[in-house]
Amino acid sequence: MDRRIAALTLLAGFTVLPACRADETARGYGGGDKTWVLQEIDGQSFSTRATLTFPEKGRIAGQAPCNSYFGEMTAPYPWFDASRVAATRMACPKLEAEQTFLSTLSEMSLSEISGDTMILSNDDGRSMVFRAD
Repeated sequence: MDRRIAALTLLAGFTVLPACRADETARGYGGGDKTWVLQEIDGQSFSTRATLTFPEKGRIAGQAPCNSYFGEMTAPYPWFDASRVAATRMACPKLEAEQTFLSTLSEMSLSEISGDTMILSNDDGRSMVFRAD
């Protein structure tokens, strides 16, 4: 009887171990296969369309208000690091909104994904709220 209890205890311990994921970034935790549309920055509505996607493991991409952008995303979830982002260089009347979007995105260090909502934030209290399109 004692061996059975020990075996059940050992088996129960295995069920709480996390499953190995092929992608430990935000993409692998619900961020992939969605286009995330920016709703607000620091609690203020963002009226110009800007998107964020996780097209493949280790990558981010999207459409800023004027230009498309792309970069690396290798930080494990819930960490977020978009500090190495490149963008095309077309001019448009929404360049100020684009600069706000891209500079704020580069400051984010944490991600939280729950269903169709993704919140990016940092230790300074800044945040970006996205909704799945």
